[in-house]
Amino acid sequence: MRHTTQRILFAALILSCSSTWAQMHKVAKPEQVVRAIGVYEWTGDFAKPTASRLIPVSLFIDGKIEDAGIYVARPVPFALLSGNVYELQTAGIDKGYLDLSFARHLEATTSTGDLAFDDGWFGYGTVKPLATPKKVAALKPSKTLPVLHSSASENAKPQIATNSTTSTASSDDPDRPTMKRRSSDTSSSGTTTPSTTSSTTPTPSTTSDDPDRPTMKRRSDSSTTDSSSGTTASTGSTSDDDPDRPVMKRKSDSSDPSTTAGSTSTTSTPADDPNRPTMHRSSDTSTSTDTASTTTSSTPSDDPDRPTLKRHSAEDAKRAHDANSVVGTGALNDDPDRPNLHRGKPTSAMTDSDLPKLSGLPQNLHQMVAVSDAANRDPHPFTLEWDDPTQHAAVLDKMQTMARAQLAAYAKTPATKAPAPTLAVKKTTTTTTATTHPHHTTPAPVPIPLLDEELKAYTLSYGGAATYIYSAHTAGTGADLRYVTIVAQDNGLGELKPAIQNVTDSAHLDRTPHMRFVDVVDVEASNRASLLFELRAQNARQFGLYRVIAAHSEQIFLTGTTQ
Repeated sequence: MRHTTQRILFAALILSCSSTWAQMHKVAKPEQVVRAIGVYEWTGDFAKPTASRLIPVSLFIDGKIEDAGIYVARPVPFALLSGNVYELQTAGIDKGYLDLSFARHLEATTSTGDLAFDDGWFGYGTVKPLATPKKVAALKPSKTLPVLHSSASENAKPQIATNSTTSTASSDDPDRPTMKRRSSDTSSSGTTTPSTTSSTTPTPSTTSDDPDRPTMKRRSDSSTTDSSSGTTASTGSTSDDDPDRPVMKRKSDSSDPSTTAGSTSTTSTPADDPNRPTMHRSSDTSTSTDTASTTTSSTPSDDPDRPTLKRHSAEDAKRAHDANSVVGTGALNDDPDRPNLHRGKPTSAMTDSDLPKLSGLPQNLHQMVAVSDAANRDPHPFTLEWDDPTQHAAVLDKMQTMARAQLAAYAKTPATKAPAPTLAVKKTTTTTTATTHPHHTTPAPVPIPLLDEELKAYTLSYGGAATYIYSAHTAGTGADLRYVTIVAQDNGLGELKPAIQNVTDSAHLDRTPHMRFVDVVDVEASNRASLLFELRAQNARQFGLYRVIAAHSEQIFLTGTTQ
């Protein structure tokens, strides 16, 4: 019976504690992530490209990935609205900003050739460099070492002086701190009483002889003076000589019998400047309430959850012009609507003639990931640094072995050129001769030469496995020109497990598109990167996002074709 009672008490204690913890638990509002991904293409220099364009890829909103090229196209897609700012990244590190000026919907004029790829929505804007951090002067060691001065006596205590004469004589060190006692209200000659005369200016006290001692001024009491003598008006004129001093005014009440001619003259004299700022009490009438409600309802947007992408704020614009413009001092910089003078046309006023549009697929085409997020997030580098050249050479050798194996297997497919058949030689045996012939070994096949090799290493998540991406091609034209792309991950034992293997040739791109690696990108703002590939066919292309986990790949998104 005793144990049963203890168990009941213990259970009641647990229930009471759990109810207390439940009351203290607070559920935070989930973050609404709005994040757009695109591919920025340009020719020439990155800072001053000869032609450029932005291709929208994906838009993560409401927990789903949408096609950024067609999402809410009314008439321009949401991801290509003028004023949107994209961060140009390389493996998660910002390299610059793309400020969109306008967007165009193009239609392919031909069905073949490079112009066949100019189909769909494209964005155009200007590239702005990152704001250069301000140089901070390096700390230098002091040339003069600090010296500690001891007092005249080791047991000496700080002297407490009642006046300045005693304090200066109490120590020989001029920098020695002293404590001064405030003089009392009574003097040696007698008791000093405050003046009760009609004079409104208080007599200065002799509490301190220090001219730098901070003091607080009391407002003179006008209620003790005679309103008929006119001292109130004179006091109001000497209370403050600053014309810009803010004054709080009470609303005059006509029913108040205390409002006399003397008080009216007192309230009318504090400010002679018509531009002097004043603070008024809000009126209790219904007219002001109706006016405030009308002003509030006239705002263009009252929805705090309205999705937006990253746009330039006043602080960002000011920071961008710090390096090329003269920044003034004072309160003028606090105005967000202050116009900024700069050379050239503003971004919102640029047209097709100001920004040359990129067309086709030129040979010197460069690509980079563009990310636009409504929130400012910390950079997350995904690049995996090599330990030493030996590690790079070992991984490259393994990736080349897998690439050559895939190329050899692709050569045996029926769609490609089959190897020339070899004639079978019938073996005959003879018993008359017993001569021996030297043993001829079959020469090893010549390895397939791989051109324009590129090997990159990444860590797609915190603590994730190393991911390697290899791409190359063979020599030749037509069916002899073959492209190979390998994605492999380390299993933790030094072995590479392939996750994606793509082989095709330039004559059969419509059957198997060429997977051209663009970069890794965080699509959902989850600190986990996905692989962004361009799937280029013969006369069209798409962009796909792939997630690789434990050497298994999954295509999480694929855009529409450009045709």
